[in-house]
Amino acid sequence: MSLSLHAHVTAVDTDGGAMVLLDERTGKYRQLNPTGALVLRLLLRGGTAEDAAVALAERHPQAGHRVGEDVTRLVEALRRAGLLRD
Repeated sequence: MSLSLHAHVTAVDTDGGAMVLLDERTGKYRQLNPTGALVLRLLLRGGTAEDAAVALAERHPQAGHRVGEDVTRLVEALRRAGLLRD
Protein backbone atom coordinates (compact mmCIF):
# COMPACT_ATOMS: atom_id res chain seq x y z
CA MET A 1 0.00 0.00 0.00
CA SER A 2 1.63 3.23 -1.14
CA LEU A 3 -0.26 6.23 0.15
CA SER A 4 0.13 9.96 -0.25
CA LEU A 5 -1.78 13.04 0.77
CA HIS A 6 -3.92 14.67 -1.88
CA ALA A 7 -2.39 17.82 -3.35
CA HIS A 8 -4.99 19.93 -1.54
CA VAL A 9 -3.90 18.64 1.89
CA THR A 10 -1.19 20.27 3.98
CA ALA A 11 0.30 18.42 6.95
CA VAL A 12 2.04 20.22 9.79
CA ASP A 13 3.77 18.59 12.74
CA THR A 14 2.95 20.09 16.11
CA ASP A 15 4.56 19.94 19.52
CA GLY A 16 4.52 16.58 21.20
CA GLY A 17 4.48 14.56 17.98
CA ALA A 18 0.92 15.36 16.91
CA MET A 19 -0.01 16.51 13.41
CA VAL A 20 -2.59 18.82 11.88
CA LEU A 21 -4.01 18.21 8.40
CA LEU A 22 -5.59 21.10 6.50
CA ASP A 23 -7.95 20.33 3.63
CA GLU A 24 -7.47 23.46 1.55
CA ARG A 25 -10.64 22.77 -0.47
CA THR A 26 -12.90 22.92 2.55
CA GLY A 27 -10.80 24.84 5.07
CA LYS A 28 -11.29 22.02 7.59
CA TYR A 29 -8.53 21.03 9.97
CA ARG A 30 -8.11 17.57 11.38
CA GLN A 31 -5.76 16.81 14.21
CA LEU A 32 -3.98 13.52 14.71
CA ASN A 33 -2.68 12.60 18.11
CA PRO A 34 0.95 11.45 18.32
CA THR A 35 -0.03 7.83 17.68
CA GLY A 36 -2.10 8.65 14.60
CA ALA A 37 0.64 10.96 13.36
CA LEU A 38 3.23 8.20 13.77
CA VAL A 39 1.10 5.84 11.68
CA LEU A 40 0.54 8.42 8.95
CA ARG A 41 4.22 9.36 8.79
CA LEU A 42 5.21 5.71 8.39
CA LEU A 43 2.65 5.16 5.64
CA LEU A 44 3.63 8.32 3.78
CA ARG A 45 7.27 7.20 3.83
CA GLY A 46 6.29 4.02 2.02
CA GLY A 47 5.73 1.77 5.01
CA THR A 48 2.95 -0.77 5.01
CA ALA A 49 0.01 -1.05 7.36
CA GLU A 50 1.84 -4.01 8.90
CA ASP A 51 4.94 -1.85 9.50
CA ALA A 52 2.75 0.71 11.24
CA ALA A 53 1.07 -1.97 13.35
CA VAL A 54 4.46 -3.33 14.44
CA ALA A 55 5.63 0.17 15.41
CA LEU A 56 2.46 0.72 17.43
CA ALA A 57 2.72 -2.66 19.14
CA GLU A 58 6.29 -1.83 20.17
CA ARG A 59 5.21 1.50 21.66
CA HIS A 60 1.99 0.19 23.21
CA PRO A 61 2.43 -3.52 23.98
CA GLN A 62 -0.79 -3.62 26.00
CA ALA A 63 -2.72 -2.78 22.80
CA GLY A 64 -0.86 -5.22 20.58
CA HIS A 65 -3.97 -7.30 19.91
CA ARG A 66 -5.80 -4.45 18.19
CA VAL A 67 -3.16 -2.28 16.52
CA GLY A 68 -3.73 -3.72 13.04
CA GLU A 69 -7.41 -2.85 13.26
CA ASP A 70 -6.58 0.64 14.55
CA VAL A 71 -4.26 1.31 11.60
CA THR A 72 -6.94 0.14 9.16
CA ARG A 73 -9.57 2.37 10.78
CA LEU A 74 -7.31 5.42 10.64
CA VAL A 75 -6.49 4.91 6.96
CA GLU A 76 -10.16 4.38 6.11
CA ALA A 77 -11.17 7.54 8.00
CA LEU A 78 -8.54 9.64 6.21
CA ARG A 79 -9.66 8.23 2.85
CA ARG A 80 -13.33 8.96 3.60
CA ALA A 81 -12.36 12.52 4.50
CA GLY A 82 -10.69 12.88 1.08
CA LEU A 83 -7.22 13.38 2.54
CA LEU A 84 -5.40 10.26 1.25
CA ARG A 85 -4.92 8.74 -2.15
CA ASP A 86 -3.34 5.45 -3.22
